[in-house]
Amino acid sequence: MSKKCLVVDDSKVIRKVARHILETLDFTVDEAVDGRDALDQCLQTPPDVVLLDWNMPVMSGMEFLRALRQSDLPVRPKVVFCTTENGMGHIRAAIEAGADEYVMKPFDRETLESKLQIVGLA
Repeated sequence: MSKKCLVVDDSKVIRKVARHILETLDFTVDEAVDGRDALDQCLQTPPDVVLLDWNMPVMSGMEFLRALRQSDLPVRPKVVFCTTENGMGHIRAAIEAGADEYVMKPFDRETLESKLQIVGLA
């Protein structure tokens, strides 16, 4: 049974790149264009992991993360923040808000795979 990843990014290009990498790692991939869309999908069918962009319209990555952590899902997906924001303050804020890992854009297969291994999914 393949693992499921929800890729949340307002960039179609990033979603496409992430989908391609994840599919080579045997993940089933769903996509969301913003945090609101992602939250709706997670509450309906929680994925194993969420690859989450920081800066998005409607609902940002941080807003999504806080809302997900406050939801009453019996099993919460792992969250890997995926962003160009690389300051230690951003990383600390993401981890404190409940992110499990952090990956910088642009990322490659090896980087993403290693982060997924850290959260126990690759």
